[in-house]
Amino acid sequence: MPKGANMQVHGVKAGAALLALVLGAGGAAAQDRVIHAGRLFDGEKRVLQGPSSIVIRDDRIVSVVPGHVTPAGAEVIDLKDETVMPGLVDGHTHITSLPRTGNPIAKTMTYSPLDVALASTVNARAILLSGVTTIRDLGGLYGADVALRTAIDRGSIVGPRMWVAGEAIGPTGGHNDWSHGLASDVSRPEFGAGLADGADAVTALVRKEHKLGASVIKIMPSGGVVSSGDDPKAQLMSNAEIQAAAEAAHALGLKLAAHGHGKAAIDDAVRLGADSIEHGTYADAESWALMKARGTWFVPTLLTTRKLYETAQKRPETLNPLTVKKVLAMGTGSAKLTAAYKAGVKIGFGSDTGAGENPKEAALMVEAGMAPIDVLVAATGGGADLVGSPDIGKIEAGRYADIVAVRGDPIADIKLVETIDFVMKGGIVYKRGGIEQPVRLVNP
Repeated sequence: MPKGANMQVHGVKAGAALLALVLGAGGAAAQDRVIHAGRLFDGEKRVLQGPSSIVIRDDRIVSVVPGHVTPAGAEVIDLKDETVMPGLVDGHTHITSLPRTGNPIAKTMTYSPLDVALASTVNARAILLSGVTTIRDLGGLYGADVALRTAIDRGSIVGPRMWVAGEAIGPTGGHNDWSHGLASDVSRPEFGAGLADGADAVTALVRKEHKLGASVIKIMPSGGVVSSGDDPKAQLMSNAEIQAAAEAAHALGLKLAAHGHGKAAIDDAVRLGADSIEHGTYADAESWALMKARGTWFVPTLLTTRKLYETAQKRPETLNPLTVKKVLAMGTGSAKLTAAYKAGVKIGFGSDTGAGENPKEAALMVEAGMAPIDVLVAATGGGADLVGSPDIGKIEAGRYADIVAVRGDPIADIKLVETIDFVMKGGIVYKRGGIEQPVRLVNP
């Protein structure tokens, strides 16, 4: 709408008038399309809007108006029987990770970087077709995440938009020390890629990850759960190391995500500048108050927590014994989200998975006490804020045409997001009527 225009629009006639004003006298361009939505969730407003038209030119949204109107010459995509939403944003994935069950030592020693890279292409396609059009991948292996993002952006393979961290950064003996549990004379060249001890080493590695293509930095200030030999409650990075990571990342214009299970690591990471806390298992009321005061995001990662907990209970032989002990002590993770939500902390949507089941996180968030509309906001407009992008997460003029649709009302039944019927990313339709659509790929 031209600057200074002040108008309210109601109904089809007003929508058509607004479209004419936006598109100008020439009407639609030859490549324009218009989605006729039965209901619209725009990623920000906490209600479903009625029938709406979304005009798309190339990879961007041109306008959104009420009613079902069609610019002259525009192709119509009929979603009148569906609820149309922004593509989902999963703020915590591991698209290059190996399965977390089975013998971890055997997998560490027998899977090559090429195995990981090839498997990640399958994961990328499954994630996009699930309705997740953007991911923040927090700790890739062997540089495969950067290469994968490049291939997707080029159009060589099908996958979501990617914010990538490269190797997560942590201390010797910490959560991302892949040599833990191995004999001292057993090694692979890539085992130490994410290890840094001391503030100067952390600063240097943040800068290196940025040089290699990272668009977000991930640190491991606490121990982990599926790793061997470390305690998730323990703070394993010093305050000087955490602060060095925050200062180096922010100086490069990158956000800092902190893996945090134990309270000490969580609280110190928040105080020292982390933009988000991942997992938050042993945070308490003081932690939540600190996060709310600082505006720090919390990404609870309930899906992978629930899956690990059920595996530890029903098939403990598929996990290493130390992991089973840590998982059972951790529980399902629901209580942490309940407490953070009640405390008013900003909640991000992140499944901690990477093979296409990502939207299942939504139902677990509702089960933990979040209102369905707040979950939808977390997975769309909130996700855009979490990664720091003004181009995704909302259906509004100027943003990417990353659009999905479901049959029914996802506010009434949040599980509908697990069966996305329509997927568009950047104006290209990848799924329609529940069926994958053929897409022309570009040779590398």
